[in-house]
Amino acid sequence: MELLGATTIFLLVCISCLLIATWSRSQKGKMPPGPITFPIIGSMLQLNPRNLPESLKELSKKYGPVFTVHLGPQKVVVLYGYDVVKEALIDQGENFSGRGTLPLIKKLFQGTGIVTSNGETWRQLRRFTLTTLRDFGMGKKGIEERIQEEARFLVERIRNTKERPFNPGNFLVHAVSNIICSVIFGDRFDYEDKKFLTLVDLLEENNDLQNSTHTQLYNFFPSVMDHIPGPHQKLIENTETVNRFALEIIAEHQKTLDPTCPRDFIDAFLTKMEQEKGNAHSEFTVESLSQTTLDLFFAGTGTTSITLRYGIMILQKYPEIVEKVQKEIDSVIGRERSPCMADRSRMPYTDAVIHEIQRFIDFLPINVPRAVTKDIKFRDYFIPKDTMIFPMLHPILHDNKEFPNPEKFDPGHFLNADGTFKRSDYFMPFSAGKRVCAGEGLARMELFVFLTAILQNFTLKSAVDRKDIDLSPIITTLANIPRPYEVSFLPR
Repeated sequence: MELLGATTIFLLVCISCLLIATWSRSQKGKMPPGPITFPIIGSMLQLNPRNLPESLKELSKKYGPVFTVHLGPQKVVVLYGYDVVKEALIDQGENFSGRGTLPLIKKLFQGTGIVTSNGETWRQLRRFTLTTLRDFGMGKKGIEERIQEEARFLVERIRNTKERPFNPGNFLVHAVSNIICSVIFGDRFDYEDKKFLTLVDLLEENNDLQNSTHTQLYNFFPSVMDHIPGPHQKLIENTETVNRFALEIIAEHQKTLDPTCPRDFIDAFLTKMEQEKGNAHSEFTVESLSQTTLDLFFAGTGTTSITLRYGIMILQKYPEIVEKVQKEIDSVIGRERSPCMADRSRMPYTDAVIHEIQRFIDFLPINVPRAVTKDIKFRDYFIPKDTMIFPMLHPILHDNKEFPNPEKFDPGHFLNADGTFKRSDYFMPFSAGKRVCAGEGLARMELFVFLTAILQNFTLKSAVDRKDIDLSPIITTLANIPRPYEVSFLPR
């Protein structure tokens, strides 16, 4: 009887705890709706790992602008549409300022650099990085002068192709990479430098590897995929190789550091480390320097070079747009001097074309994931602390009210009736809020100077009939990548 009584009391306690927990959750509110979730596989039956953006678009039609999906066991809240993304990232910016990390991103970048860190680590690293990039008059040349110089090297390299058709991907990635390399490593690399070529080749290979089924599945089943051979393992190996390269350069900088005369980002960071030597809790360590360097290299090379590569592909299909840009270039800049950022305000059509390229290609349709920094109420829903958030960029950049016929490439999306440039709050290729891309200013400068310099000197000739140019992207885990193509650059 005593045993029976004890069992009864135990069951009553368990039931009471369950009721209290249920009541507590109901007081907080309900999670956003979503498709049926299964153990282990989550929402996989409703999601296509090879095209998540399209799957999420279909789910938004059923569940509205705020809904929940599960990538395997991981819960994700999706925000779909301008109003809801603005409300989260801008109006409630602090609540949504965490970094949600997909398993593959966590595996590659460890959560210690500027892109994937959180809390105080992220705040200090971001503040330092923004200040250093903004004030980078510390080198021998300002950033704009570096870009202009690299654009001249790029133009000369293209000229040496003698109008032969070729894939411009390597030329563009080398030129763009040299800008961020000069900022973080202190100097540009020669286009034939073996270390540089290896580094960039690894980055390009990683772009291709992201498209594999194994890589897509890693975000659903990381603990399983860690033990399965495949392209995702090569992706991880390549990233580790680049990290070792960064550590070697950091070690060389440590030997020759002069705190009174920093040569580059690494020197500035090492100087900050010296200043905080007595702080046992300092966020400025060799590990965080290595990872931030890697973050800047990958982000500063890949995003802009792919945008340029995609842009040149698009412009081959629309020679009438190229003619208008070249007419504006001839009128404002001429054929002799290098383009500069001061020209942009007098070149609304060119500016509109560059904005439309970024809008049209929709480079990061899902956006880089966020996370909520505390338990919050959002649009009558309860979202627990640390929940991953997908603040989708695709429905914003392709909003059919803001951009009529959004699937069509049309610079008119950014032009007023009188031909002046038209700004749009919906233009968010760099995201928005507290986690907006730290390199946005640098990327804008590179896109304008490189593309203008190319069209100042060359006319584009497609290797195929322009009606056969396929502008649809190769879709990877996070990004839209252009299909391979060849083009001839005809001197003007």
